[in-house]
Amino acid sequence: MRIAALLMATVAHVLSAQDFTWMNGQSRQREFPLSSLSKHVALSLYLDSYFAYSTHRPSDHTLTGGASVGRHGEFQLNLASVGAEWSYRSMIGRLSLQAGSMLNRVQDLDGSGTRGRNLSTASLHNIREATVGYHWDTGAGVNLEAGIFMSYIGLESYLLAENWNYSRSLVCEFTPFYFQGVRLQVFPSARLKIEPWVMNGWQTYGASNDVPAVGLSVNYRPREALGFVGNFYYGSDTRDDPGRKRLHSDHSALLRYYNAPGASGISKAALSVNNHIGVEQGGLSSSRGKFLGTAVANRVWLNGDKLAFTLRGELVDNPGRYLAIAPRPTGFPDAGTGIHLGGVTATVDVMPTDLLAWRFEYLNRRASVPYFAGRSGLASSQHLLTGAVNFRM
Repeated sequence: MRIAALLMATVAHVLSAQDFTWMNGQSRQREFPLSSLSKHVALSLYLDSYFAYSTHRPSDHTLTGGASVGRHGEFQLNLASVGAEWSYRSMIGRLSLQAGSMLNRVQDLDGSGTRGRNLSTASLHNIREATVGYHWDTGAGVNLEAGIFMSYIGLESYLLAENWNYSRSLVCEFTPFYFQGVRLQVFPSARLKIEPWVMNGWQTYGASNDVPAVGLSVNYRPREALGFVGNFYYGSDTRDDPGRKRLHSDHSALLRYYNAPGASGISKAALSVNNHIGVEQGGLSSSRGKFLGTAVANRVWLNGDKLAFTLRGELVDNPGRYLAIAPRPTGFPDAGTGIHLGGVTATVDVMPTDLLAWRFEYLNRRASVPYFAGRSGLASSQHLLTGAVNFRM
């Protein structure tokens, strides 16, 4: 997510000559037309729509195996959002409201609302972010915030417009998209951010047990063309089994290895690597869940960044299936048959401005067991053609 000038004036000043819009999972906006409407509040708009075609042609049009694209043979409003980000006398915060079909594929996996009363997914699913906090001018900045946040785990963004590929990688689809809790952002320098987290649980509005989860994110950008991220999570996420613990970590490296701004041919080229490793064990179950995965993407920009081509390869080994998304019982891990997945994705982006992109994508994935939507059941492969448009301001 971008470091807003309203929130981090010192950091923004240091980074003003830097361009991180090339990074995977990062907004590519260089201009923010709505930020000039108010001195203390920056507004934003976001729209994402797609049409997808699966060669399996599922009879009910339902697509499984990912949270990015959910319907076959239909035009879909994937996500529409309006937001506000504010800063006044060191008070900071943001509110982003959302609607669209992606909500069903993300919030439907949250089973915390079935534990007791006075909490439901429906009461919160239209809120993408809602935070309030305080900023201190210490070092390059310190922020303390509480509320509903976008997840720090995984390289790729919940907002598909910020990713190099339209469909997220499997390692990012299997990890959380949001948290409810508290985070502390410490900037020892403009190039280093350290974030300790305390939250209810793994993509849950509520908690599965009585002890909260904890996490840590470290983001280091030694220079404009290079970035490193390390994320860590520890919690008990099996409902009513506090003895079963989950430890998950992902590490990313991003390298822009060619840069020729404004060139009519190749204008830049970059590499993105995101590795995940996790384990879940203990408690009432004698089984041990494991997760290991990687996603490697290479992106080439052309014609002054007006065009881009991205090729991604991915592998996932998930023998305990503790992170696997649908098809499985809503809200809780599936301890069924282990699964191994791999895939290749090719994406072409046409970007007349920083605010608009037309995207065309071919995705080919295979699984060791039937996992993806077939004609009238599950299939072990997925071939998906997608056309999409992303707009943000």
